[in-house]
Amino acid sequence: MKIDIVIPVYNEAENIGETLRAIDRNTRKITDADFQVNIVYDFPEDNTVPAARNVAPELMLPIKFSLNPVRGVVNAIKSGFKSSTADFVLITMADMSDDYSILDEMVGLANKGYDIVCPSRYMKGGKLVGGPPFKQFLSRMAGLTMHWFSGIPTHDATNSYKLYRLASVKQIKIESEGGFEIGTEITAKVFRNGGKITELPTTWYDREKGKSRFKLLKWIPKYLKWYFYLIKGKRNK
Repeated sequence: MKIDIVIPVYNEAENIGETLRAIDRNTRKITDADFQVNIVYDFPEDNTVPAARNVAPELMLPIKFSLNPVRGVVNAIKSGFKSSTADFVLITMADMSDDYSILDEMVGLANKGYDIVCPSRYMKGGKLVGGPPFKQFLSRMAGLTMHWFSGIPTHDATNSYKLYRLASVKQIKIESEGGFEIGTEITAKVFRNGGKITELPTTWYDREKGKSRFKLLKWIPKYLKWYFYLIKGKRNK
């Protein structure tokens, strides 16, 4: 199994070294998958790139750097999917929020035939540490109600940290133009298309270094589009 790890970045020099070391440490334990990291950056002066190049010689992971053809996190993620020739694509951030200790379990679930493996902050055993309380509330309520009302087998469809079967993603048309709602759109469409989705508990940590570029108020309407798409639509059998 080949897995591309796509990391959209924007001036993450403070975090990228620790992020890459954590990914490298946890992927070394996985013998049935080959990994490559694709760091997608918006502009040539992004301070993430030299910081990542400095740490690269320490790692077993091959790393490539891709200039985003159109600025913005949604386009970075689209670019990562478009350029990949791997079996699976893992989307993660460079802010040390995601739990890489579960990567071996995620790969094991992918090997069982799932199209999307969803780390979940809101299922039993999951946890969310830090972050603005209002954002936490909205994220939790969205994840739980999507699960309850649509039957989608994850309590956390809004989480960006997911492992996707590339063939399943390429069967749908991605319409997102805002930001991180792209993960919710893909999950909803693959589910509606009859894809197999599963989840496992994860712990999410709010960033300690650098500035978040998550635009909550601006992106709420874009999340709502895919929220209602999921709960009002019918699933293909």
